[in-house]
Amino acid sequence: MANVFTELKTPTTGTYKQPTGLFINNEFVEGVEKKTFEVINPATEEVICSVHEATEADVDIAVKAARDAFEGSWRQVTPQQRGNLLLKLADLIEKNLELLASVESLDNGKSITMARGDVGAVVGCIRYYGGWADKIEGKTIDIAPDMFHYTRLEPIGVCGQIIPWNFPLLMLGWKIGPALATGNTVVLKTAEQTPLSGLVFAQFVKEAGFPPGVLNIISGFGKTAGAAISSHMDIDKVAFTGSTVVGRTIMKAAASSNLKKVTLELGGKSPNIVFNDADIEQTISWVNFGIYFNHGQCCCAGSRIYVQSGIYDKFVAAFKKRAEANKVGDPFHPETFQGPQVSQLQYDRIMEYIESGKSEGATVETGGARHGDKGYFIQPTIFTNVSPKMKIMQEEIFGPVCAIAKFDTEEEVLQMAHDTIYGLASAVHTKDLNTAIRVANSLRAGTVWVNCYNLLSHQLPFGGYAQSGIGRELGEEALANYTQHKSVAIRLGGALFG
Repeated sequence: MANVFTELKTPTTGTYKQPTGLFINNEFVEGVEKKTFEVINPATEEVICSVHEATEADVDIAVKAARDAFEGSWRQVTPQQRGNLLLKLADLIEKNLELLASVESLDNGKSITMARGDVGAVVGCIRYYGGWADKIEGKTIDIAPDMFHYTRLEPIGVCGQIIPWNFPLLMLGWKIGPALATGNTVVLKTAEQTPLSGLVFAQFVKEAGFPPGVLNIISGFGKTAGAAISSHMDIDKVAFTGSTVVGRTIMKAAASSNLKKVTLELGGKSPNIVFNDADIEQTISWVNFGIYFNHGQCCCAGSRIYVQSGIYDKFVAAFKKRAEANKVGDPFHPETFQGPQVSQLQYDRIMEYIESGKSEGATVETGGARHGDKGYFIQPTIFTNVSPKMKIMQEEIFGPVCAIAKFDTEEEVLQMAHDTIYGLASAVHTKDLNTAIRVANSLRAGTVWVNCYNLLSHQLPFGGYAQSGIGRELGEEALANYTQHKSVAIRLGGALFG
């Protein structure tokens, strides 16, 4: 029997059986080359376990399983039945919420409280798309009396999906929900840093009753399995969440292979704008949540904070105090807000950015160093006295690091906000409704929060302008990523033309 399970333990759930194989055709299997790779606990820097690594050959097997399902069993499942399967899957995720959240914390390092929130959001997302499954409708179009015209919204086919390590389960839910609701089949690759929760999730796919091959979940590296998905000639669409650099590579591979459809949710360097009339106490809480949520490892993090000159000094002092109160430490401690960065590589990258800020002349108001002596923990860090072209103002750091700059006028801050290659998210803090709407409408970003931050909902589309991506996830808009229009024109009778 293949060695595709191991016993692990979490502080909240005790011992559980962790799948370590590739989930293909509703079964956990070893990789063709029987390669494995280690999964590291970012809080302790210790090995949790090893999982099977998907190579190009394994991607081929998973794609064939998905193609066979798309052309066979899945095609026979009605839209209502698809919806019911998604609802059953959501019920199973909800029933096993504590296990999934605990595995997420163990593997990713996020606090158990936030992990529970993530899993709850996965449940809501999958239920939402379960409700959409039997509402994917075309139109009849009246064009001529002797013709009958109608359109159909049909699934694209086999979809390759590549998800990141910062929200492993949440991004899995965002990806598979609309893809399965619209009748596609999926080969999904988890991030190599965080494969464990996705493999636990896979168990419930079979239990919910999905036919074999409909949803395949594999663990592997971007340069091998991810590249194979991006360039595969029998994958019809690829969806990716991650860095802009990798997004470009995936788009090139998709174009140079079979011109597969592409959606990309990429990086951000989001401005968080605070006007003089903002409620300081509430704004401080939201700005803190905007940058330090999920250890700063969030594509829409409010990392560039612009504060109007009238309250700048007061804001900086209050925000520094708030950031220093954040509980950094053991992800399983109930009071922890910020856990470790996901890996040694990510830790090193963030520390390089911190050193860059220091060397370029910015002032460290607080933080700027390691937290503790074990695990990939970094102190919540605030820079002031920054200039627009500093690396810490231009490049996505993806960690608990932000920079504060002063502005005087609305026109000035809009120019500062738009001094970026990105356009994923932004926020405005003000008591003036006119200012809120005017600035929100002027900001070139896919999401604008007013007097809040990082409040996402599966009913609202999410995605970016400029180099923050292509397409939208969540909401009704995500369905368009996974459907294609077919026009049918039927001649009702009469003589042929000519």
